[in-house]
Amino acid sequence: MTWKNVTTALAVIGGAFIIYVGLSYLFAPQTTASGFGLPTWPQQDGKAFLAVKGVRDIATGLVIFALLLTGHRKALGWAMLAITFVPAGDMVVVLSNDGSAGTAYGVHGFTAAAVAVTAGLLLRERPAPSSAPTTAGPAARKTSRTADPALNR
Repeated sequence: MTWKNVTTALAVIGGAFIIYVGLSYLFAPQTTASGFGLPTWPQQDGKAFLAVKGVRDIATGLVIFALLLTGHRKALGWAMLAITFVPAGDMVVVLSNDGSAGTAYGVHGFTAAAVAVTAGLLLRERPAPSSAPTTAGPAARKTSRTADPALNR
């Protein structure tokens, strides 16, 4: 298995997981919210804030898949590095609001670290070597010249 396969798998897992979390916040907001780590959650009209979190999470996953599917792996690495701010920020919010330290570090901190590692691996990827030789011989140079006869002197 190559590093490219590993980073692709990590990106797919991350994208799929955050879309699942987002859908959970949209379809079962109160149940899902209890696992976020904060001591209390909005009730009744406050459910709209949980839906906002769900939409944010789905959009995050879709960005990952869009960049992965279009082959923009370097951009995916930079996007995932930026996305690291979301779980890191969630961790800080949980900790600064008397939330569960275990959830803050175990869920949000771990997620931030996993996303940052995946971003780092993506950014370290090197383009695959081409199958064409890097130094072309005289025949290859002659055939690769422009069709303009004036340039072939």
